[in-house]
Amino acid sequence: MTATAHAIELVHAAARAASDKLASQIIAFDVSEQLAITDAFVLASASNDRQVKSIVDEVEDKLREIGAKPIRREGERDGRWVLIDYGEIVVHVQHEEERQFYALERLWRDCPAIKLPADVVAHER
Repeated sequence: MTATAHAIELVHAAARAASDKLASQIIAFDVSEQLAITDAFVLASASNDRQVKSIVDEVEDKLREIGAKPIRREGERDGRWVLIDYGEIVVHVQHEEERQFYALERLWRDCPAIKLPADVVAHER
């Protein structure tokens, strides 16, 4: 089984929103073969806590515009790693230090990457 078309649409919208707020290292994985609870992960990094919050807010705004509401949001208080669960996709916005330490992309490297739209720019530092 692979990620649904709707999940891919949500991934693209979340990645664009993160890109709009200058996130770095934006990638997405189809985790549907490994996890029964979600189809895809979106990972994005930020250089500081304020930017993490800005990216999270933009992702929520853009996904709300296309009718998606988060089931839950975790980690907002610390602003170092915020997880937004939409059921079909989970968005992880991490401070760069957390991203390096937890290395989620290594954990999920066996899962297929989801190609992101050309207008998604990972603003590398």
